Amino acid sequence: MPTCRKVYRFRIEPNAAQRQALMRVAGARRFVWNWALGRRKAYHAEHGKTIPATQLSAEVTALKSQPETAWLKGADSQALQQALKDLDRAFRNFFEKRSRFPRFKSRKRDTPRFRIPQRVKVVDGKVYVPKVGRVKIRQSMPVDLPTKGATFRRDTVGHWFITLTAEFEMPDAAVPEADPNRVIGIDLGLKDFIVTGGGERTAAPKFYRNGQRKLRKAQRTLSRRKPGSNRKAKARLAVAKVHQRITDQRGDFLHKLSTGLVNNHDGLCIEDLSVKGLARTKLAKSFTDASMGEFRRQVEYKSLWNRKHLAVIDRFFPSSKMCNVCGAINPGLTLSDREWDCVCGAHLDRDLNAAINIRDEGLKMLAGGHPDGQNARGRLVRLPTGSKAG
Repeated sequence: MPTCRKVYRFRIEPNAAQRQALMRVAGARRFVWNWALGRRKAYHAEHGKTIPATQLSAEVTALKSQPETAWLKGADSQALQQALKDLDRAFRNFFEKRSRFPRFKSRKRDTPRFRIPQRVKVVDGKVYVPKVGRVKIRQSMPVDLPTKGATFRRDTVGHWFITLTAEFEMPDAAVPEADPNRVIGIDLGLKDFIVTGGGERTAAPKFYRNGQRKLRKAQRTLSRRKPGSNRKAKARLAVAKVHQRITDQRGDFLHKLSTGLVNNHDGLCIEDLSVKGLARTKLAKSFTDASMGEFRRQVEYKSLWNRKHLAVIDRFFPSSKMCNVCGAINPGLTLSDREWDCVCGAHLDRDLNAAINIRDEGLKMLAGGHPDGQNARGRLVRLPTGSKAG
C-alpha cells in the first residue's frame, strides 16, 4: 500500500506567559544551532574531519550543567537535539549541492521556530507543548491520525502556528471507475483562473494586484521611518500584515476551489504547465499571483485522498490550437486571439475550446492511453456530441 503524508496546521493562541515560553524555546533552538555550527567548524579546522554526532549531542547535554548556559534547561531536550539534526541535514544538503553552506542565525532576522518529534498531543482544542503547557489552538479539523512530529513557528505578523505531520497508508483498492459525464477538463489562465469544458468560468481574483495600493502605501511609510526606531518596527509590521492578508486570501480561494472541483467530479483533467518557465516571462507577476502550481498541488493530493481520477496532459499538447469539432490545428493562433474560426466553420472560444480538448485527451488517458481515441476494447472514449460534462 502506498504511504501518504498528511499535514495538520493550526493557529496557536497562547497567553502572555506561554508566548514568552515559546520564544524561550525558539531562542534556545537558535543558540544550539549557532553553537553547534561553530563547534563543527572549529573541530574540522583542528582535526580535519567532522565531529561525531554522539559527541556533539553529549556536549549539548553538558551545556545545561554550566552556569552560563543553565537557562537551556527551560527548553525541551528534544527541541535542542532536533536543532542538531536540522544542522546535520543542512550540511548534507550543502555537500550534495542542494543548498548553500549553513550560516549562523541572527536574533533579529531569524524566524522564531522549533521542532519537537514526540510528546506533542492535541486534545479538546488544546495542544500540550513540553516546558510550555497546554496551549489553546484554533482546531479546524480533528487529528484522526497518529502524528510523528510537530513544528512550531511564528510568522512575520506575530501569530504562532503548529504543524503536525502524520503518515498513513492508502488502500490498494482500485479507484472507482469514472463516469465520463462527471469528468471535467480544466484550462488555467490569467483572465479566467479556470474555464471548464461545460462553460463554467472562475475569474482570476488577482489578490496581489488588488492589494498593491495598500502595499505601496505601507512600504512608503516604512522607508521614511528612522532605522532602529519603534515607529520603524510598527511600519514593518504593517507591511507584513498586508502581505499576510494577500497570502491568506489566495490560500482560502485555492482551497475552496480545488475542494469543490474534487468533490463534485469523478475525474479531473489538467495541463502540465511549466510554472517556473511562465514565471520568467513578462507576465511573471500575474502568473505568480495566480499561483497555478499551488492549485495543481492541491488538486493532486485531494484527488488521491478522495479516490478520484486525475489526468495530467502533456504541456506540448495543442489544446488551444486544435478544433474540438474536427481536430484541425490552427498554427497561426496567437496569445491575443481569444476567439477564432476553424476551417470546418466552427466559431471557437480559445479557453473553452482548450478545456474541451483537455477533457477529451484526459478521457483517452483514463481509458488506457490510446492516442487514436479508442480504448483497449476498441470503443471510442470521446463523449457523445452534446454532452454537458465539464
